[in-house]
Amino acid sequence: MTALLQDQNLLVQGPSVDVDFDFLHYDSRQVKEKTLFVAKGAFKASYLDDVQGVSGMVASDDFGLDIPLWLVNDTQKALAVLSQAFFDYPEKKLWIGAITGTKGKTTAAYFAYNILKEETNGKTALFSTVNRIVGPKPEDSKKSDLTTPESYELYKDMARAVSKGMTHLVMEVSSQAYLKNRVYGLRYNVGIFLNISPDHIGPNEHPTFADYLAHKEMLLDHSDQVIINAGMDHFDEVYQRAASQHENVWTYNREGATSLLPDLKDTVEFHSDKTELHDSYFTVEDWAKLPEFKELASSYRLNLPGDFNEENATAALMMTALAGAHHSAMKKGLDEVTIPGRMISMSLPGHGVAFVDYAHNFASLNALLAFAKGQSPKGEVIVVLGAPGNKGVSRRLDFAKVLSKQADQVFLTADDPAFEKPEDICQTIADAITNPEVKLHFQMDRIQAIREAINLAGPHDLVVVAGKGEDPYQKVNGVDTPYIGDFQVVKNCKTELEEGKFTV
Repeated sequence: MTALLQDQNLLVQGPSVDVDFDFLHYDSRQVKEKTLFVAKGAFKASYLDDVQGVSGMVASDDFGLDIPLWLVNDTQKALAVLSQAFFDYPEKKLWIGAITGTKGKTTAAYFAYNILKEETNGKTALFSTVNRIVGPKPEDSKKSDLTTPESYELYKDMARAVSKGMTHLVMEVSSQAYLKNRVYGLRYNVGIFLNISPDHIGPNEHPTFADYLAHKEMLLDHSDQVIINAGMDHFDEVYQRAASQHENVWTYNREGATSLLPDLKDTVEFHSDKTELHDSYFTVEDWAKLPEFKELASSYRLNLPGDFNEENATAALMMTALAGAHHSAMKKGLDEVTIPGRMISMSLPGHGVAFVDYAHNFASLNALLAFAKGQSPKGEVIVVLGAPGNKGVSRRLDFAKVLSKQADQVFLTADDPAFEKPEDICQTIADAITNPEVKLHFQMDRIQAIREAINLAGPHDLVVVAGKGEDPYQKVNGVDTPYIGDFQVVKNCKTELEEGKFTV
């Protein structure tokens, strides 16, 4: 272990004794006999009071405990390095595709996962914002708590996937994963950079947009092959970062769209054929000149509405092509894909159509509402949303910008308020809405807000419920409070409308 930390230039000072360990962890509640304990974050020695089994410690400070101590200059990096070794380097036994971006990570990840699951006969794992899937059985899937988990859980789940016969892994990688060194030392076979726009900027996250972008770009440094959206904002900067380390930088773009680098020779183009309320159709051009993507040229049905999803699908097609997927798996994977909490649409008798989506930042909400408005130009777009408390504070003003431009009526409500008052969060959004034509409603009971929005909707209107998707809880005052999920609320309303029992 000493040599491992030394090789990574992490060791400041090590003990002079040899110690054998049977277990590794960073949570005092998980300690077993002969545990090597990593004291990360705001650790206090009192956390180990009455804890039996800690035989050694890795820390950045000497807490005066009478056990062997390895002093390191970065405990987060040390935890990542030690976790890799403890779980026997499972990342080396998997083909890994990684996806980053401000919006669309989960959608693109599910597209790629569904294609590769078809290609590999079910031997593909998925680590996403929604859930982590490590095997083929229902019990092999669990709800995610973070987009990219702590390094210990990351490698633990990789090892579980390997033990269950998985050969491929598709994972989302957040900027926080690099900011917190959760993926330190991890390398990917293919990395996708979908897009970038201001998000996750605040006191507890990234201090500036430049810092946010810089941490997103780190995925490019740690991928063997990279794919970038040529139509994204800040494309030139991202492309130059990728080109500095890669001979080939694959790109994709909508047909006829311009980019800052119009002479790109390795761009895959696609165009929309039609998009409807429940699905969409698009075509990827014939790219025989790029043999890596010869399987792509075709028309596809995407089992998800919204033309903005087509660029995510194209990126996923390119990633899976580089993994060796064949055309039949691509076609079937996209045709059958479903994503929990993403672009779920339901027709409501006499009350138009409802969309439930996890959209939770400027870019995703803007794309969602623009699509909704385009689908029902004669009707109103009625939006139900809030904003999380104690994080992503910039989102509140971002939401106001989108709502000012894209919404007709808005029900402001609670969305993981954490330790803030939802009324205060909603008022901040309301105060920043500049369009006086937008009608505002305040209802902090989220279920009731959804019901009131549906009750208000006419036959040509669209009700967009954004932010929670199928999340089974609300974060309130540090507690995960059970919640039936936006989808279930809308589904209940639909049933009541069909039975003539709907009331508000």
